[in-house]
Amino acid sequence: MAEYDFDVLVIGAGPGGYVAAIRAAQLGLKTACAESRETLGGTCLNVGCIPSKTLLNASEKFEEAATGILAKHGIKLGSVELDLPAMMADKAKAVTGLTGGVEFLFKKNKVEWLKGLATFKDAHSVEVAGKTVTAKNIVIATGSSVTPLPGVEIDQKVVVDSTGAIALDKVPEHLVVIGGGVIGLELGSVWKRLGAKVTVVEFLDQLLPGMDGEVRKEAAKIFKKQGMEIKLSTKVTGVSVNGGKATVTVEPAAGGAAETIEADAVLVSIGRRPNTEGLGLEAIGLQPNQRGQIETGHDFRTKVDGVWAIGDVIPGPMLAHKAEDEGIAVAENIAGLTGIVNHDVIPSVVYTHPEIAGVGLTEEQARERGEVKVGKFPMAGNSRAKAIDDTVGWVKVIADAKTDRVLGAWIITGPAGTMIAQVAQAMEFGATSEDIAYTCHAHPTHSEAIKEASMAVLGKPIHV
Repeated sequence: MAEYDFDVLVIGAGPGGYVAAIRAAQLGLKTACAESRETLGGTCLNVGCIPSKTLLNASEKFEEAATGILAKHGIKLGSVELDLPAMMADKAKAVTGLTGGVEFLFKKNKVEWLKGLATFKDAHSVEVAGKTVTAKNIVIATGSSVTPLPGVEIDQKVVVDSTGAIALDKVPEHLVVIGGGVIGLELGSVWKRLGAKVTVVEFLDQLLPGMDGEVRKEAAKIFKKQGMEIKLSTKVTGVSVNGGKATVTVEPAAGGAAETIEADAVLVSIGRRPNTEGLGLEAIGLQPNQRGQIETGHDFRTKVDGVWAIGDVIPGPMLAHKAEDEGIAVAENIAGLTGIVNHDVIPSVVYTHPEIAGVGLTEEQARERGEVKVGKFPMAGNSRAKAIDDTVGWVKVIADAKTDRVLGAWIITGPAGTMIAQVAQAMEFGATSEDIAYTCHAHPTHSEAIKEASMAVLGKPIHV
């Protein structure tokens, strides 16, 4: 029987990777994690989810103070100034605290951190920082990186990606966001609140690809009302930089006359791609699919014995919470237990204000599969939203017309990202809209809108 340095070696310490490593160690497996960053936590903790949410929160507070929103609540302020360096320092503190927390958890659970980029030599050995390390099981959890826009050079000064967009040293007068997806809208919201003019250029005819059609239309209305310029069905054909300014050339997606947009900063945010380069997959005979993803079975095994993969490098939505669930599942499968992830019930959230969240099928997808019932409830009828004067949005619940089983839900409101968890849990248990409608909800809460939307599915809404 072969002798290995470790039972489990995880390549990558993003949300999926570090969770997989910790869970494997908890299950009694000798575990290591190879990570080339100077800090743990991957894109999410270092330059993604966490710093962007810190800036979203801070910028929202600034906007409330600077625009007089607080005055209607009886809070009057004098002149309000932006201290951007302090805001960025607050962001850095949040990042440091969380990445340090993962390092603490590694030590607590006796996970060895191998500092360096891991490259396969064979299915049970990798090279890390000039040293060969062997493992009975190797988990690929290398995450994803920004998809480049052909012909557009990222300089992280004028033309930035998401990493550069959370580190600008001044508020741009005009920010052009290329891509109307989650990341572009979130970061566009940050700089809009801090005083920038923001123009979003999206190739498709609606924002937020992949979300419910009604949500996509409503989102465009909301962001336009907030002052963003939204240019849909528009493609970018070039970006040039001169003297610290950018010129963005655009034209209709279907073809037509070109025009130029002058900007102080350009954010390229057209998606993400799996990180598989440099892993040496050819050494183990593992070929990514046409999208650059690694195919696995339902238990996250690849076709190479002893090699597993999770997170952004495999098919499915590129979401940190999906990767974390897969990290737990793959560790349990390696340990001989049964680890399962229900990929039909993975919520997605846009952390703008209001937040936008969904789980399960869109209404369009559900109707393609059969007859459905849809219930919708406006937040203007919700007592909590009314009390705090934040009534934009609604809750929509989609159920099977025959069985009443909930197929999906879509929410637009302040705490939508938190609210969607209730529906996800209900769906995991195969709940019907009646189950949700007749569950007692605390009053007054935003979540009562989920109850009301479920009652609307049954044709019994109360507060509409």
